[in-house]
Amino acid sequence: MTRLGKYHLALVGVAALILLMSLVRVASGQNDITSSGTFAAALMLAVPIGLAGLGGLWAERAGVVNIGLEGMMVLGTWFAGWAGYQWGAWAALLAGLLGGALGGLIHAIATVTFGVDHIISGVAINLLGPGVTRFLSEVFYKDGTAAADAGAGFTGSPAITSPAPTPSLPLLSDGPDLLGKLEGTHWFLLSDLAGILRGLTHEVNVLVILAVLLLPLTFFVLWHTPFGLRLRSVGENPWAAESLGVNVYRIKYLAVVVSGAFAGLGGVFLVFVSSKYVEGQTQGRGFIGLAAMIFGNWRPGGLAIGSSLFGYASGLQLRSTGAITTVFLFGAVLLLAYLIIRVRRMLSPDRPAELAARSAREYTLMAAAAAGMVVLFWLWLTVDQLPNEFVYMTPHVLTLLVLLVASQRLRMPKADGVRYRRGEQH
Repeated sequence: MTRLGKYHLALVGVAALILLMSLVRVASGQNDITSSGTFAAALMLAVPIGLAGLGGLWAERAGVVNIGLEGMMVLGTWFAGWAGYQWGAWAALLAGLLGGALGGLIHAIATVTFGVDHIISGVAINLLGPGVTRFLSEVFYKDGTAAADAGAGFTGSPAITSPAPTPSLPLLSDGPDLLGKLEGTHWFLLSDLAGILRGLTHEVNVLVILAVLLLPLTFFVLWHTPFGLRLRSVGENPWAAESLGVNVYRIKYLAVVVSGAFAGLGGVFLVFVSSKYVEGQTQGRGFIGLAAMIFGNWRPGGLAIGSSLFGYASGLQLRSTGAITTVFLFGAVLLLAYLIIRVRRMLSPDRPAELAARSAREYTLMAAAAAGMVVLFWLWLTVDQLPNEFVYMTPHVLTLLVLLVASQRLRMPKADGVRYRRGEQH
């Protein structure tokens, strides 16, 4: 399939998804499924996850496993809070980038220079980040300091002096709130489109715009520039890249430092949302970003889908606990669509012989999908509201299920996590 064909297929998929969401909204009566509030919350929740995943993408495409993203995010939050209360939002942005990059540099020194196992180094950074930030808080925010007088404590910084701007995109949400009025009509499909557009364009934090732009920029740099080709070759076979004159150590260092900077940028976003640094505010988003990156098959587009999925599930949970039950109906409809596609393929006269030989496995998958569809539809009919414990677990469970389904088609860089030494034969 050509690139143009893939682009058109993606547009058809998005259109079908929006149509399906509109149908589920009408059938369930849960308007929060496509409300602007839900999508605004989803966007805010997806950005730090996407930035952390983008950091993991840079490191792992260069062959360095980075499970230390959580610790790098923590460093980014503390430095952003420390600089933000003194010099404002832009200083917080720069300091958070540098804090995360510092964590990436430590990881690069351990893994690239000293050959430490990548997992061990990442775990160490995840332990080091909260410990270092707590120590820095006790030093800089102790009683008697100017920061303490401004409201700081051992678990938080003073508020940022000047918040980041939150513009609305022109022609859509800037000026008269036409989208909001159309959303309020609750018309089939039209109000859903208005709600989605308004949630994604109205009073958007400037860091959200930056994060969205970083995705295509990363794709362009890594897949359409000579530097990106060298970086990805290092992640596939560093010895072959070395034989062609690529400085493998330099590429790996640069990639891991950029990885930490992106994770730190995700921490900056969390500080912007809460207007200050708060201990523990990352809440495992670095690990979820890593999962989103794996779900996306180590590519920016897939990463965007993975982080958006988790953000939407979390946003729906925050907006309406009752709307979470509609996930059952949504899942049942998706399984029905899967069954229809499978049946059409099996009945196709052009079906390849090798696929026909696997009919027993296909029948098993179809039977499981049919059973799952019935169970989900029954749950939607009988369950009015989930217990709070299950509601809070929904985004995490959804992420695990999606990763389980997507794991069949994943292909990590061949030299990801491999110890490299110049001149050695692999």
